[in-house]
Amino acid sequence: MKIAILGAGAWGTALAISQSGKHDVRLWVRDAAQVASMRGQRENSRYLAGFVLSERIHITAVLEEAINAVDLILCAVPVSGLRELFGSLAQAPGQAPIIWGSKGLEVRTGRFVHEIILEIFSDPIRPYGVLSGPSFSEEVARGLPTAITLASPFAQVRFAVAKALHHKQLRVYSSPDVVGVEIGGAVKNVLAIAAGIADGLALGHNARAAMMTRGLAEMARLSSALGGRAGTMMGLAGVGDLILTCTGDLSRNRRVGLMLAQGMQLGNILSALGHVAEGVPTAWEVQKLAHAHHVDMPIVDAVVCVLDGSLTPKAAVQSLLEREPREELS
Repeated sequence: MKIAILGAGAWGTALAISQSGKHDVRLWVRDAAQVASMRGQRENSRYLAGFVLSERIHITAVLEEAINAVDLILCAVPVSGLRELFGSLAQAPGQAPIIWGSKGLEVRTGRFVHEIILEIFSDPIRPYGVLSGPSFSEEVARGLPTAITLASPFAQVRFAVAKALHHKQLRVYSSPDVVGVEIGGAVKNVLAIAAGIADGLALGHNARAAMMTRGLAEMARLSSALGGRAGTMMGLAGVGDLILTCTGDLSRNRRVGLMLAQGMQLGNILSALGHVAEGVPTAWEVQKLAHAHHVDMPIVDAVVCVLDGSLTPKAAVQSLLEREPREELS
């Protein structure tokens, strides 16, 4: 199979490495200077240093070259860049399924990625899907065992693509629940910021476990309100990704929370990361979505208050602890 991977950040590069043992991969990089560097070094020293890019990975800055006559397109750019990218794909020939691995909501519109793609590819509808789950880029690139979910409303697409991407080190499960999978991928990043704050304040393992469990309840409430399947939150794209992102040291969103707890300013934190932390812009969009659908998400509300500076991390935690008790599963 010929696969185009669009976006050469850490995740796109890791996917290219992971799939190059099985497929011919074309890796599209927006920056021509980065293409020259990656071709010369056979390494993405900017975003995923230390991993060799095999000769089966063709690196290009020309989008038309990357997608020409491919069987599958995997988009691995931040959510903020997907509308423009989908617009370019809509102008190009071909009907290869479009799968994205981005997690979050579009800033200002609050749209999920499947809503953006349906807006752009409305007639005819392009086969699409989302790839999500607990998957740190570095570990995927190293070939460590990983399991993720491929969700698509197109049965033939989700089964065929899951089978194509699946190999011994990367287990790919299929699901029809695009809404639930996207909610899991978006909200867990916001909750990871909360986990980082809790850890940064040295609140202990009990507090982190409580936050993750109650955060999962918030994810489930939002998913239910928007038509997602209840079981999805108990799968890889829900609790699986939540556990990884809230506890793993490679989590950029958790690192944001850790640094907020240390008193660092948000702008300085984002500059220091050098990578996109999707949970930051997503927090406000999730909050607006929750309010619009009358879904109670107090942990998300607390994270937004810390990000916008209206509460200190300690005060935000205290506001959660002072909430009235309630039925756990209500």
